[in-house]
Amino acid sequence: MRLTPHIEAGLAAESVKRLSEAVRKRGGQAMLVGGCVRDTLLGRPVKDIDIEVFGISPGDLKALAAGLFRIDLVGQSFGVIKLKGLPIDVSIPRRESKSGPGHRDFDIMSDPALPPQDAAARRDFTINAMSCDPLTGELFDYFGGLSDLNARILRHTSSRFTDDPLRVLRGMQFVARFEMRADPATVALCHAVGPESLAVERVGDEWSKLVLQGVRPALGLDFLRAAGWLAHYPELAALVDCPQEPRWHPEGDVWTHTLKCMDAFARERVGDDDEDWIVGMATLCHDFGKPATTVESDGRIRSLGHDQAGMAPTRSFLERLTRQSARVEAALVLVRLHMRPADFRKNRAGDAAIRRLAAQVQRLDRLVRVAAADLRGTGGCELADDPAGRWLMERAEQLRVKDSAPKPLVLGRHLIALGMTPGPQFGPLLRQCYEAQLDGVIASEEEGIAWVRQRLP
Repeated sequence: MRLTPHIEAGLAAESVKRLSEAVRKRGGQAMLVGGCVRDTLLGRPVKDIDIEVFGISPGDLKALAAGLFRIDLVGQSFGVIKLKGLPIDVSIPRRESKSGPGHRDFDIMSDPALPPQDAAARRDFTINAMSCDPLTGELFDYFGGLSDLNARILRHTSSRFTDDPLRVLRGMQFVARFEMRADPATVALCHAVGPESLAVERVGDEWSKLVLQGVRPALGLDFLRAAGWLAHYPELAALVDCPQEPRWHPEGDVWTHTLKCMDAFARERVGDDDEDWIVGMATLCHDFGKPATTVESDGRIRSLGHDQAGMAPTRSFLERLTRQSARVEAALVLVRLHMRPADFRKNRAGDAAIRRLAAQVQRLDRLVRVAAADLRGTGGCELADDPAGRWLMERAEQLRVKDSAPKPLVLGRHLIALGMTPGPQFGPLLRQCYEAQLDGVIASEEEGIAWVRQRLP
């Protein structure tokens, strides 16, 4: 089979050809490997390119690459060379040997003489173990990756799968991104490893791909459950079999509801990674408080206060995925306030309440997105209109607080202009002034200055 990778940038495509021809002249062979081959077969554009070079020593490859491109030697201890300004990583095949009982206890060395099939066997899934000669377009598929890709089956490549526990989380996001089903033998292998040795950044990257790229995040989360990994995420495990009032949640337990919410969120991503991460994670965590608050009485199931109760488990969960505290805090406030849009519409909240809500969440459009996913994860409401969200957005548009908190009209410079000396008294006065602004007492800079002037001695 012949194929031509859909490499987006012309410069990158030309650079692949240039490097591959130079390698061939030196008696080696350059092969496109991994995701760029998989995505080509799926008809998707390729943005990141991995090249594996056989038959050339690490030193010679480094010299060859440096003669053609500007290179970055980050990762050179593992035989990896990055071409600066290009989405291309170049590596020598690696041979690993176990040096201890832990998941990180491996001796890794470059081996340009490693047979291509042995190199492919090191890869996690068959769909990522295919390679392609960029000069001829010939596809090399030693483990049936193409048939698995066509059948949308996620299958481990070899018994080496358990060497890296991150592969379970990679399986989670692959299942979600490509709408696949996992081979039972692969699922069974996942039970043999745990995430204890994984760095926060590595774990967070895979969860981010689930949230930012998953077409059906529910499939990835169900894979995690089948793989036995909910035990490592007790906040998620607690949702399974947590009952809900059938009148409002005919879909079933909180786990089922959450999966439906995540698929609803994925259909409405906005394409901004920061915004989608915050909203997606808040959607995933929005009912984390239900297991602790759910009670059944008088034939009804209630979860009063679950929005507040969800704060602690959400923080615990998200802080194991990222060190970006601003993202965590932004998602937390959405979890705490995710019921406000419906409450505000029902009670016809006034302008002051909406301004205060905007000040709390910073972006009301985020909150409305979480509330809409919550609604569409209920029973047969997958495509339901969201009247509460629409009402709140219309009001927010009028008040100019749709995608930002109300900006303070009075600042420190205004107090200085009034003759005040900067000091600790500034903070309380400015906060009081802002509160008056949120209440609608102050509607302009002039009114704010007048308000302050009335309170000066």
